[in-house]
Amino acid sequence: MSEQEQSFPPQHQEHQPGIQAEMTPKPQAEAKSYKAAGKLEGKAAIISGGDSGIGEAVAVAFAKEGADVAILYLDEHQDAERVQELVENEGRRCIALSGDIGDEAFCAEAVRQAVKAFGRLDIVVPNAAEQHVSKNFAELPTAQIERTFRTNVYGAFFLVRAALPHLKEGGSIVISTSITAFRGSPDLVDYSATKGALLAFTRALANQLVDKKIRVNCVAPGPIWTPLIPASFDEEKVKEFGQNTPMGRPGQPDEVAPSYVFLASDDASYITGQTLHPNGGEIVA
Repeated sequence: MSEQEQSFPPQHQEHQPGIQAEMTPKPQAEAKSYKAAGKLEGKAAIISGGDSGIGEAVAVAFAKEGADVAILYLDEHQDAERVQELVENEGRRCIALSGDIGDEAFCAEAVRQAVKAFGRLDIVVPNAAEQHVSKNFAELPTAQIERTFRTNVYGAFFLVRAALPHLKEGGSIVISTSITAFRGSPDLVDYSATKGALLAFTRALANQLVDKKIRVNCVAPGPIWTPLIPASFDEEKVKEFGQNTPMGRPGQPDEVAPSYVFLASDDASYITGQTLHPNGGEIVA
C-alpha cells in the first residue's frame, strides 16, 4: 500500500480472530523488499497467531534471516498453509499447529513438537490475540472478559512457561502488546487491559531472566492492517481505519516485522524489558 492509499473497502468478518484470505486488499506480509543478513541463522522460533497479519510477517522475516519456524493458529487452515509455504520457499523448515492458545495443554504440546522438529528453541513470540468491540463497560459480558484474557494473557503465559526449559543463553522472547496498553481504547477496554498486562509481564519477566541471559522485550504496534480489524469493527470503521495516525494511514504487517527481527537477534543484545513502537508516529509515554 502506498502512502496515498489511506482507506480500505468497507468489509466485515464474523469470525475471530479473522481470516486473511477473505480480506480486500490482502495485508502486505510477505516482506518482499526485506533485505536479510543472516541475523537468525540456525535458530528456531515459535510464533502464536503465525497464520496471518503480524504473525505471518514475522514468520516470513525470521525465515529470510535463517530461522526455522513453528506457527500456532486457531482454525484458519488456508492462511496457515500459505504461511508454511512462504517459510519453506525461503529454504527453512516450518510446522503449523492448530489449537487454542488459551489451552495450557496445547501450548505444552506445541512447544514439544517444535523442539522435536527443530532440535532446539531459541525465540518465542506470543502474538495471538482477539478483541471484541464493546461501547458500554457496564454491559461487558463476563464470558468475553474471560475469553479475551485467556487468549491474550493466559496464552502468552502458557506458551512462554512451556518454552522456558528449552531456552538457553542468548534466547529471546518478543511479546506482542499494543499501543492500547499505553493510551487505552474506549471501545476495547478488556483488550486494552490485556495488552497492559503483557507490558507488565514483559518488564517483570525480563528482570527475572536477565541472569540467565535470556532477553524479554515487546512490540506495541499501532493500527496495522490484519484480519483482526475486519473481524472486530463494522464496515465504516474499517474504511477509516488508521487515518487518525500522524502518518495518516494504517501500517502493514511487514512494516512491523523488522522490530521483531531486531529484538530477536544479537543486534539487540543489550536490550531487555523494553518496547518498540511501530505506530505511524503517535508519541506514547
